[in-house]
Amino acid sequence: MDWAQSLRIAAPEELLSVVGIILLVISAWGQGRKDARGITWVAILALFVAAVMTAPALCNGSNGPGALAYSGLFSGDAFAAFAKLLIYISAGAALLIAPAFFETYRSYRSEYPVLVLFAVLGMSIMVSATNLLTLYVGLELNSLAAYVLAAFLKPDERSAEAGLKYFVLGALASGILLFGMSLTYGFTGTVNFAGISAALTGGVSTGALFGITFVLAGLAFKISAVPFHMWTPDVYEGAPTPVTTLFASAPKVAALALTMRVSIEAFGSQTEMWRQIVIVAALASAVVGALGAIGQTNIKRLLAYSSINNVGFMLVGLAAATVEGASAMLVYLAIYVPMTIGGFVAVLMLRDKDGNHLEAMSDLAGLSRSRPLLALGLGSIMFSMAGIPFLFGFWGKFVVFQAAVGAGLVWLATAAALASVIGAFYYLKVVKVMYFDEPAGTVQGQSDMAHEWLLAACAVFVSPLGYLATKALAKFTMTAAMVLFPPV
Repeated sequence: MDWAQSLRIAAPEELLSVVGIILLVISAWGQGRKDARGITWVAILALFVAAVMTAPALCNGSNGPGALAYSGLFSGDAFAAFAKLLIYISAGAALLIAPAFFETYRSYRSEYPVLVLFAVLGMSIMVSATNLLTLYVGLELNSLAAYVLAAFLKPDERSAEAGLKYFVLGALASGILLFGMSLTYGFTGTVNFAGISAALTGGVSTGALFGITFVLAGLAFKISAVPFHMWTPDVYEGAPTPVTTLFASAPKVAALALTMRVSIEAFGSQTEMWRQIVIVAALASAVVGALGAIGQTNIKRLLAYSSINNVGFMLVGLAAATVEGASAMLVYLAIYVPMTIGGFVAVLMLRDKDGNHLEAMSDLAGLSRSRPLLALGLGSIMFSMAGIPFLFGFWGKFVVFQAAVGAGLVWLATAAALASVIGAFYYLKVVKVMYFDEPAGTVQGQSDMAHEWLLAACAVFVSPLGYLATKALAKFTMTAAMVLFPPV
C-alpha cells in the first residue's frame, strides 16, 4: 500500500478528523456557550478548506486505481468529490444559521459544530466507500452524531422525542442494512463492490437476492424513501430547525450518492433485478410525498413530505441505470440542496415580536404585506420546488424525466410527471397563503443578517439566473457520473 497516495487522497477526511478532535478537546475544557461561536467559525473554515482540497479531484476527473486509498477501501474519485462538495456546502449553511436560533433558547453550545464536523466526516466516508465495511463505518459515524443533534435542544420536549424516534428507527434500519450486507457477503464471498459485481455476473441466487433487497431497504431508510419514510415528518418537525436543515440536505446527498454507488458499482451486473425495487420506491415516494403534504399545517412537516417527494424524482434517474440518468440525478441534487436550505432558512426567519420561532402555516397569512422580501424569497423557493417553468427547479425535473425517457422508461417519466402536478398543489398553497390571505400579523420579529443573505443567495440560484450554471453543472455531473460506468 502506498501510504503517501492514501494520505493525499483522504486528506479532506484527515483534516476534518484532526480539527474535530481538537475542537472536541477545546469544547470539553472551554467555556461552553462562550466558546461556541468561535468554534463554529473554525468548523466552517475547516469545511471550506476541505472543499478546496476536494475540488481538484472533480475538476481533473479523478478515477481508476490512482483514486484509490488504503488498499482500495476508500476512493477519492470525481463522483465522491462532487457529493462531498454538496455535503460541505450544506453543513456550512447549517453551522452558519445555528447560533442565532439556539441563542433564542440560550442553548447554543460548542458541542454543536463538533457534532456537525463528525457527521460530515461520516458522510464523506460514505460517498467514498468502495466496500461494504467502509460503507457501514461511515454510515454509523454519521448516524451517531445525527441522533445527538436531533435531541440537541434540551428545553424542547419535541427535540428529545425526535432524537429518540430517530435513534430507535435508525438502529432498526442499520440492523436491516447489516443483515443484507451479511447475506451479500455470504453468497458472493466478498465485501468489495467490484468483487460483488463480478460474483453476480453469472446469476443471482435466492440468498444474494435477499441480500440486495435488504441492503437497498436499509439505504431507503437513510434517504427517507417510501415505505421507510415514517420517521421523516416527526424528526424534521421535532429537531431544531438548523439541524433539520442539515438532515434535509447533507445526509440526503450522502445517502443518495451511496445508493447510486452501491446500485451501479456493486449490483450493476444485475440491473434489472434492483431496478424494480428502485422504480417502486420512486413512484411510491413521489405519490406519498405529494399526497402527505397536502393536509399539513406545520411548515416543517410540509417540507419533510416535500423531501420525500423529491427523493422519488431523483430515484427516477437512478432507475434509468445509464450515465445520463446518474448525471441527471446529480444535477437534481445540486439544485435540491439550495432549494432545501433556502426553504428552512425562510422558516427560521419566521419570528414573533418576542423572538419566538413560528412554524404554523397560518402564521404565513398575508406575509407579503408585512415582510415582502421574505415572502418573495420563500415564494421563489416554493415555485422552484413545484417545478414551475423558467425557475431552476424545473430543470432538475426535466433532465431526470428526459433520462428516464432515453432509457425507455416513458411510462415511469409520465407517472412521475403526474405526481409532480399533484405536488405543485401544496407548494402553490403556501404562496396563496402568503399573498392572498388576510394578514395574521404574527411575523414581526427581526431576522439575523446571515439568514437574510443565505435566503437571498438560494433564491437567486433557483431563479432563472440559475440556468447560467447549466453548462458547468452538466460538465461536472457527467464527469462524476462516468466514474460509476467504467468503459467496457
